[in-house]
Amino acid sequence: MNRSLRVRALLALAVLALSLYVAATVPVRLGLDLRGGTQIVLETRSTPTADADSAATDRTLEVLRGRIDALGVAEPTLVRSGDHRIIVELPGVRDPKKASGVLGRTAQLTFHPVLGAAQDGDETSRPLPKRPGQRVLPNESGTPLRLGPASLTGEDVKEAAARFDQQGGAGWHVTVGFEGAGRDGWARLTGEAACKAPGDAARRVAIVLDDKVISSPQVDPSIACGTGIRDGATQITGSFSPEEARELSLLINGGALPVPVETVEQRTVGPTLGAQAITASAWAAVIGTALTSLFIIVVYRLLGALAALALACYGLVSYAALAALGATLTLPGLAGFVLAIGMAVDANVLVFERAREEYAARRRPSIRSALTAGFRNAFSAIADSNITTLIAAALLFFLASGPVRGFGVTLGIGVLASMFSALVISRVLAEFAVSRPGVRRRPRLTGIATTGAVRERLTRRNPLLMRRPRRWLATSAAVFVLAGSGLAVRGVDLGVEFTGGRLIEYSTSSPVDPGRVRSALADAGFPRAVVQSSGDAGLTVRTDPLTDAEEREVTGTLREVAGPADKVRDELIGPSLGKELRQGALIALAVALGAQFVYLAARFRWVLGSAAVVALVHDVVILLGVFAWLGKPVDGVFLAALLTVIGYSVNDSVVLFDRVRELDRRGSGPPFSGVVNRAILQTLPRTVNTGMGAAFMLTALAVLGGSSLTDFALALLIGLAVGTYSSVFTAAPVAIGLHARSRGGKPSAEGAAVTA
Repeated sequence: MNRSLRVRALLALAVLALSLYVAATVPVRLGLDLRGGTQIVLETRSTPTADADSAATDRTLEVLRGRIDALGVAEPTLVRSGDHRIIVELPGVRDPKKASGVLGRTAQLTFHPVLGAAQDGDETSRPLPKRPGQRVLPNESGTPLRLGPASLTGEDVKEAAARFDQQGGAGWHVTVGFEGAGRDGWARLTGEAACKAPGDAARRVAIVLDDKVISSPQVDPSIACGTGIRDGATQITGSFSPEEARELSLLINGGALPVPVETVEQRTVGPTLGAQAITASAWAAVIGTALTSLFIIVVYRLLGALAALALACYGLVSYAALAALGATLTLPGLAGFVLAIGMAVDANVLVFERAREEYAARRRPSIRSALTAGFRNAFSAIADSNITTLIAAALLFFLASGPVRGFGVTLGIGVLASMFSALVISRVLAEFAVSRPGVRRRPRLTGIATTGAVRERLTRRNPLLMRRPRRWLATSAAVFVLAGSGLAVRGVDLGVEFTGGRLIEYSTSSPVDPGRVRSALADAGFPRAVVQSSGDAGLTVRTDPLTDAEEREVTGTLREVAGPADKVRDELIGPSLGKELRQGALIALAVALGAQFVYLAARFRWVLGSAAVVALVHDVVILLGVFAWLGKPVDGVFLAALLTVIGYSVNDSVVLFDRVRELDRRGSGPPFSGVVNRAILQTLPRTVNTGMGAAFMLTALAVLGGSSLTDFALALLIGLAVGTYSSVFTAAPVAIGLHARSRGGKPSAEGAAVTA
């Protein structure tokens, strides 16, 4: 074993040992879409007296953390997002109404003297100043009271607690204790009220929470005028239920928010749906990996079996990296993890195909030297294709949010782990195997001593694929127009994430006709509701933003038609956030295209870079058009699939143009069209084998991944097929045409018959 192989082997063993330790000791944190719970995104709002700046958001975060802790939610997560948003994750909370109500309450607690009952004609429907600091509010029984300026605030309160007084008849109430200056202030406030006659409205003290009188008790007749209550304590009564009393004490103890907050996004996923998603994705991973491994073993024999072993090591390294970085594994992230297994095959296929070429050309006297040359010659294509995918993953991380960002993290980790798996682990295993005497005596056992079925047919027939490049361009243009017309005729059905609104998914006991539910909802006053089947026995309803009362009406109407139905997912996106996410998606798409062009222009001549970007736009429009014709929603998960397709498309173009660049540098003499044709024939086996490996994974996701992943896998399957086609029959003809224009001539087929 030579020195470089020993170094790689030690590095591989160290990484695998560390990964095994991390995987065994550090659990991966599951997102709420996998373990069930509620995610609420709050946005701070400025008021005339307070700016919602970064400092105010930090103070708001601390107040909310205290409220969440008091709710008793296990393992809650509160993080700031930007200067104005706070993301709250509540595992296990399936009813977000209570949590949202507690979190969104400003909780401005004040104590006021009552100046008297409001006279006839006083405005009672809203706060009405009479004199500076005075206003009229209805008390808890609806009687309008004229209040003086606030004497005490929630900052004067030491603590509050919910109590039940069965003997005194007060029932559930909240005891409030004052501290410091609050004790004297409470004595002064109650002492002034005690100077009024019993029964007079002015003998009351109004306790106001967020501009609503929650209690206005009379000062007991035993309290002397001017003396007041000296023990610094009082009770808030009002026929509270146990939950209401606890919530009120929680709000008082947590303190007031420095600025108001608004719920701009709310997602709820039932634990059952999360468990089903994990099970479905696990089965997809197992079956997809088994099929992919079987395929590469059949094609590449011993080296294919070693590559399959390297795939298992890749899975361990990826999982450990997710755990070590503290990344949250979401449903799209889990799909990205499964998808990256298929992508990890690509590097191995590139190496093995280059090794086959070296051995077939007899430029290398042995299997080992051919394999070494294969790793060396494939490195530039592997690096370029993986860097383009990393660009897409980085854009998802920086420009997307929520589960889609999790997909970007998982995809990025998967790409890096796949490169390590192919260039280090797979190489160590392969070089060690081919150096064994028994393998050297049987070179065909390795799988690279044969040309393979695809290359054998291409060599025998030697097709002139680029004899008439304009015909391929015409075909691509026709498909482009057909798909693009779907965007013009049917338009893009933007999901709730991009438009704002509400999406509710139900699980029913048996399949239900969506048309019946749609008609029932239209009759109930929801004519714009979009109802679609989801899985074998499920329905999704997409509407404009709904109040909680309207949501209950929608659920009741559906149950009247469909029978028993459980709500397994509930997403609410505010219009302003939807607009922001839509703009972010367009920016992400534009930046993705621009970043790919800049990178390709830097790595290749402008002719090849421009041709790759043209193929890229071709693939994006076709995928959007197909989804438009199918009536599929375009949401955040689709955006993840679209950017992944961009990476796929560029990968294929990069591999082809890397070979074009290599052949062109040799200066062998054929015209450019002949060089491109030769490059296509040489790289087509890799394209076919890589596409087959990825197709096994995506088909497993589409069939077994459940309703949550079906559209995602469908988009990637379409993108895989279109990207494979466009890299050969769109990018290559465009490159030939641009090359001819740059030379002032026309595309030529002369020399295109150079053998592969």
